[in-house]
This record gives sequence, structure tokens and C-alpha cells, in this order.
Amino acid sequence: MNDIEWGLLFDPALAIESFWYVMEGIWYTLLISIVSMAIGIIIGFFLALARTAPYKALEWPARLYISFMRGIPILVILFLLYFALPVIGIEFTAVQAALIGFSINSAAYIAEVFRSSLASVDKGQWESSKALGMTYWQTMRRIILPQSIRIAVPPLSNVYLDLIKASSLAAMITVPEIFQKARIVGAREYDLLTLLILVALIYWAICSVMTLLQNYLEKRYADYL
Repeated sequence: MNDIEWGLLFDPALAIESFWYVMEGIWYTLLISIVSMAIGIIIGFFLALARTAPYKALEWPARLYISFMRGIPILVILFLLYFALPVIGIEFTAVQAALIGFSINSAAYIAEVFRSSLASVDKGQWESSKALGMTYWQTMRRIILPQSIRIAVPPLSNVYLDLIKASSLAAMITVPEIFQKARIVGAREYDLLTLLILVALIYWAICSVMTLLQNYLEKRYADYL
């Protein structure tokens, strides 16, 4: 242990000097995570409805999609979109490939969150609303969704935190987000360890802010209901 050069573990001067350059990539990190989450929520909601539908023609394609997207690494999806599709004449920019990849992948996880939260609402409420003459969509909008959203907020927040961290994989297809910026400086200064610690602290700070937002949303929904 005495032979370890602790000064090589982290260089504060380099971290401070590189901080704002690395932070230039935060816009791509937030763009990818926020847009992908929004699109994933839309796709995931309809997947959840199809997944719970009494019609096999809707249920089984949704099951297959969810199983496939949850069963392959996101990095493989990114490589297919950015490197493989141009072979057949379909080309995306690095940012477009990242947005598409993270959106369609996160939708599978979000669909399962919605499915479980919808299923957690007592079935008697469906029966009561039907007895009152409410349509399926009226029941969903006025009774089921307000309750299921409160249940879904914590797991959806976890999906978003995973998206923020997973967005670092976009560096593998040259998106200049936080991790890619850190790699550039680390390679140039021959001190990748300092930059990795710096970028880890940045991701931790971002996720901590998102956790505070999650707690706020949970409290608001609890007060509303």
C-alpha cells in the first residue's frame, strides 16, 4: 500500500481546468435523456395498453417488442442504428441514432412500469365506472390514470436515472456528451483516471438533482390525491 502514488489517482488542478470543457457535453446528455424519456413514455403507454388488451393481435406483438428490447444491450441497438443501417442505405446522425435507440429501448421498460401501475388499481373501480355509463377512455382519464401515475412516479424516475447514466454509451457512436468530452481530455493529458472520477461526480450531481425532483413529484401527487 505504501508504494501507491496517491497523487496519480486524482489531479485537482486538471479536474478544475477541464470542468467547463467536460460540462459542454451536458446539453447532449440532457437532450438524449429528456427527449428519449418523453418519447419512451408515449410509446410505452400504448405498449402497456396493448400488453393488457384482451386481444391477442395486440397483446403478443407488444409482448414480443418488450421482450426483444429488454433482452439486448442498448449499445448493440446504437451500433445497429449508426453503423449497420447505412449498409442498406438508411443513415442517421450520431445524435439521431442515440435519440431513436434510447427511445425505443426505454419504451419497453416504461411499458412494464405502466402495466404494473395500471394493474395495481382495484378492478372494482373499472366495474363502478362502467355501471355509471362511463366509456373506457373516460374511465382511464378520470379514474385510473390519476391513481396509476402516482404509483408509477418512483419506477419511472428510476428509468430516467438509468437513461441519464446510459447516455454515456452515446460516446461510442461519437456523440459529444459528458463522457466523450472526458475521454478526449483524458487521452490528451494522459490522465484518464482523473477525468473518470470527475465525470462520475458530475453524473452523481445530476442524478441527485433528479432524485430531489422525484421526491417533489411524489409529494405533489400524494397531496393532490
